Amino acid sequence: MTAPVITRDGSHDFDFLFGDWTVRNWRLERPLSGSPDSFEFDAACTARPLWGGKANIDEFAFDSPKGAFEGGTLRIYDRASGLWSLYWATPERGLITTPNVGSFDDRGVGEFFSNETYEGKEIICRYTWTQKGPAQCSWEQAFSTDKGATWETNWTMAFTRR
Repeated sequence: MTAPVITRDGSHDFDFLFGDWTVRNWRLERPLSGSPDSFEFDAACTARPLWGGKANIDEFAFDSPKGAFEGGTLRIYDRASGLWSLYWATPERGLITTPNVGSFDDRGVGEFFSNETYEGKEIICRYTWTQKGPAQCSWEQAFSTDKGATWETNWTMAFTRR
């Protein structure tokens, strides 16, 4: 198998995220259950570059109807493949070692995928990042149980720069 041909340098694709944000969250209470019950809450996020821009990290903190929460994402860019690997971590669970891997297109939309198990079900997890100018962006998480034929969005975040 040959390596993919890199058509663009995506090493700065997450630069839009650097800084401080207020984040409006919407989450399904029980993903993949068929229930539409959801809840909303606000969070604070700070993102910054690492290693001269070869990686970046963000930190989240919020109080939700499910309780207080802290978490963060480590994103590492692979110049050879042109792909980002996104690793989620929390103080309770530590680093989740299965990354969501993907890239941005020329419109500023990034899709990142991983194969995971969620409550005993084999799923594909998709993160979608969308740049909406210098003061807004969004993130979405969706699960598929049918190899990507259909998706259930279970968490969205609307970012507004502080």
